[in-house]
Amino acid sequence: MKFYFVYILKCSDDSFYAGFTSNLDQRLAEHQMGKSAGYTSKRLPLELVWFEQFLDYPEQAIQWEKRIKGWSRRKKQALIDGNWDNLILFSKNYAEYGNKIKRVED
Repeated sequence: MKFYFVYILKCSDDSFYAGFTSNLDQRLAEHQMGKSAGYTSKRLPLELVWFEQFLDYPEQAIQWEKRIKGWSRRKKQALIDGNWDNLILFSKNYAEYGNKIKRVED
């Protein structure tokens, strides 16, 4: 059985970075050491604020990573906070549901 992870890091500039890996501890260490010349290397230190584990199917985890990367900051924050009402509220499909959903404040 193999595990895959989708994760969100909070960067030193308060931005969020979403990623995918099969070894979360190793990948976090690489990020913290600035080993990738990408987004996070210029925004150290980093904090792991959310992750989800997937079993056996990397495609499912990759789909989630791509989905989360396309989300607004406030929708990512709702996911991190476990605020499911706001997660729905901040969805692009909210217009379809209109006033049926009330905003839930923190």
